[in-house]
Amino acid sequence: MYLRQAEITILLFLAPLALIDGWLIVAKDQAVDWASYAPGVLAALVVIAVGLAYRALERSEGIALGSIATGLFVLFTILASILNYLLFPLAAPTIDPVLARIDALFGYHWPDFVAMFGAWPWLGTVLGRIYLSSLPQLVLVVILLGFMEKPVALHRFLLTGIIGAALSIGIWWLAPSFGPSTMHDIPGDLANSIDLVVRNEYGAELLRLAIEGSALITAKDTLGVIAFPSFHTVMALMAIWFTWETRLRTPFLLVNIAMIPAILVHGGHHLVDLAGGVAVFAVALAMARMLVPAGAERRKPAFVTRRPAQP
Repeated sequence: MYLRQAEITILLFLAPLALIDGWLIVAKDQAVDWASYAPGVLAALVVIAVGLAYRALERSEGIALGSIATGLFVLFTILASILNYLLFPLAAPTIDPVLARIDALFGYHWPDFVAMFGAWPWLGTVLGRIYLSSLPQLVLVVILLGFMEKPVALHRFLLTGIIGAALSIGIWWLAPSFGPSTMHDIPGDLANSIDLVVRNEYGAELLRLAIEGSALITAKDTLGVIAFPSFHTVMALMAIWFTWETRLRTPFLLVNIAMIPAILVHGGHHLVDLAGGVAVFAVALAMARMLVPAGAERRKPAFVTRRPAQP
């Protein structure tokens, strides 16, 4: 069975990530709720198998590309999420006070920014829905690029996400940050009026994890834990960049322009977190472009069989 070179490259990223997860689970004697992750892993393997079957039967390379990429994407998100939690408890203090002082230089104060939307609760609520759309957007981009049979763009997209997430986790591990939700309380009536995603309880749970770690890692209670650099910013830029040459570039652009205030309000982020996300995206994209050069995947993969020599 023939895999595209970029698909093999992505697997080469996933394999060591799985090994690191396994090693940390054993070394730390960490309990994991495997049953909660099983449906996601099974679904990923099924869609990969469907993609390989379509490729083997030469039915539709677009479906093959989209299915295999979707499965790889899901597997990566699971492995990366587990790794994030395995890094608790934290060995270093958070840098949130430093980031807050940098924000102050630009006149940004998270509680004041959230309070501003109290005058337009409908707008704050809409921004919350936009904030929660990041992962579905990425899945939609994978399917779109796959069905359009754009393997170079598709695999650059996946590698940008994988490399960007790896960089974000590495930076966060060296200099952890949770965002201003761990430093400030938002009044309950304001939080309810805009359906705030990151609430006081969220910040308190992050601080607990930093000290105690997680007794049981489970997919049911997974939180976004990285403030700087903002991976939501990386995802927003990915969605814009990789749909720019499609007919859907305008809706993706508009939604992800609105993602900027959504990240700040509902993600409980420092202003400087967004700048960090832009830098990570730029580095990850450059590396993805090197790993998948233009024109590298012009030929369709296929099962290679040797025909008997013609007399």
